[in-house]
Formats: sequence, structure tokens, C-alpha cells
Amino acid sequence: MLKLHSYFRSSAAYRVRIALNLKGLAHESASVHLIKDGGQQNSPAYRALNPQALVPTLETDGGVITQSLAIIEYLDETHPKPPLLPGDALQRARIRAFALAIACDIHPLNNLRVLNYLKGPMGKDQAAADTWYRHWVETGLAACEALLPATTSRFCFGDQPTLADCCLVPQVSNARRLKCDLSKLPRLVAIDEACRALPPFAQAAPEAQPDAA
Repeated sequence: MLKLHSYFRSSAAYRVRIALNLKGLAHESASVHLIKDGGQQNSPAYRALNPQALVPTLETDGGVITQSLAIIEYLDETHPKPPLLPGDALQRARIRAFALAIACDIHPLNNLRVLNYLKGPMGKDQAAADTWYRHWVETGLAACEALLPATTSRFCFGDQPTLADCCLVPQVSNARRLKCDLSKLPRLVAIDEACRALPPFAQAAPEAQPDAA
């Protein structure tokens, strides 16, 4: 049995929801609201599961896994069809590099706790925080556009979604929510549209989650 601790607007949790859906894996969902009650991720019970007080967290029969990319690679190893890291070693490395560019370079700079720190201890107003957000997201996504293979395909790395697409769609969703300029990223925008047309992506979207109400 799999139990995913998630928050509807978290792009990291969104990645894992996509992967679970692509794999067709039944799972229980548990909402961890990052704003209500002072942030439910800070409760002692949740910190016992995830000492970082972040989402997502996946409970499995064998134990608890944190960090979205670690969770997705675990799912890919334990349920290899369809593969989210297909191809030879070089292809898999390029897919990981694209995913890491989002998960490790873009996302940490626009994470909720970073934005809250900017607006709290750093004394920045909402406009300044939004400027910060847009700068790093637009810069990072421009690099991701350049990381795509020269040969155009329906998804980031071929004709089937991979780990790269699991990471791309949530980041583009957040970019749109914060009104980032995506006009210079035609391939990423096209790939995002192709992904969101698929049920596994649509069912994982923030607005489709029970805790979005």
C-alpha cells in the first residue's frame, strides 16, 4: 500500500502524483496543508515522518521515502512499466539533468518557505518577492529549453513522458500562476500542453485535488 502526503499546490508533490498516475499505481492521499494551522508540515506527527517538514512524503510497506525525485526513481525501479528513465545510460543522464535543473536549481529558489523568508525576516514586499520569483523561473526555464534534444518530439525526450516531463509540468503551472513570461519558450509550452492533455497529468493537477477546495 502506498500513501502519499501531499499539498495540492506543491510542485514537488505534483511531480509524484504524475508519476503515480503514469504508473497506474493505486495510493492513498493525505493532505498536508502548508499554510493552515501555521503549516501542518510543522506538526510533531508529520516531522516524525519527514524531518525536513516538506512535501511530498511517500509511505510504503517497506518504509518512508522523502524527496520527490527519490520517490519517483523508487517507483520507476519497483514498477518499471512504463519507464520514466528510458534509453541508454547517456539518455537517462540527460533526462536526469533536465529534471535536476528544475528540482534543484529552479524550484528551491521559489519554494514557499524561501518566499516567506523574503517577505518576513528579509523585509521584502510582495512585489519584490514576485520579481525574485519570475527572474529565477524565467532564467531557469530558458536553460531547460536549451537542454531539450535538437530533434523535436512530443515530450521532452521522445514520444512518451519521462521524469523530465513529470518535473516540467508542475514548474510551468507555477510559472503561469505567478505570471512569468513564457513567450520565448515555445518548445516547453508545446510539451506542457501535450502532457496536460493526458489523463495522468490532468488528474494530478492542483485544481483536481481534494484539498484544493
